[in-house]
Parts: sequence; structure tokens; C-alpha cells
Amino acid sequence: MAQAILLQDVDTLGERGEVIDVAPGYLRNYLAPRRLAQPATAGAIAEAQRRVEAAERVQREAAERASENADLLRRTVLTIPHAAGEDGRLFGSVTAQEIVDAIGQARGIRIDRRKVALEQPIRATGNYMVSVEVHDGVSADIKTIVTPG
Repeated sequence: MAQAILLQDVDTLGERGEVIDVAPGYLRNYLAPRRLAQPATAGAIAEAQRRVEAAERVQREAAERASENADLLRRTVLTIPHAAGEDGRLFGSVTAQEIVDAIGQARGIRIDRRKVALEQPIRATGNYMVSVEVHDGVSADIKTIVTPG
């Protein structure tokens, strides 16, 4: 058996960065030409370990930034002026893109508009709680005030 380091996730073998035992011909004829794995040498194992640690550190830092941004957004009150009639009904509706733009102006945080969860479009003036997913599993409810303007 030959040892190999996976360069990509392979369903039947394992995840990226793992050291696995495979037949030498399988490594030489299938895994290596497709850049799915490389032979496991001492230097390659150390490099793979450094890559895994760096990826974990980047993911941990991103999660910390996301929780900080979520805390900041929970304390934020957005005011969105929108054209409205005498009775408070809007001409059109407040969209997820308008909410994302207001967040960008208020706090300088960039969020994808698909991460804004509006149960129904906002079609009247008033106060609303809008849920925004900042990162995987990290969300924040933002108080949004829609005013006639």
C-alpha cells in the first residue's frame, strides 16, 4: 500500500488534507493525474497540515467577525424613507436590496440580498423586525422603520 494526501474531497476515500492508504497503481494512474491526491512524503504531510491549520484559522476568524457584525446589527435601527400615500401604504414595497443598501450606509457591512429574510414584502409605513443571516448559522434581527418620504 502507498500513502497519499488528498488534494480534494473524494467521496469514497476521504476529505481534503487526509493521509490515506491506497494501492500504488490507483495513486499513480487515477488519483495523481486527476490532481485528487499526491504521494505522501514527509514534506508534503507537513505542508498539508499547515494548509489545514490555516483554513481552520481563517474559518474561525470569519465566524468571530460574523458574530461581531451580528451584535452590531442587533443594535442598529434602520430608517428607510419610501414614497407613500396619505393612508401610509407604500407605492411599491421595500425590497431586500433596499434593506441591504441601508445596512451598508449605516454600518458599512456588505450583505448579500438573498440573506435578508422578509416573510412578506413591506408595503406600509411602520416598524418592522427584519432577520438577516450574517454568516452560516449567525443571524441578527434588525429593527427597521419605514417612513413616508
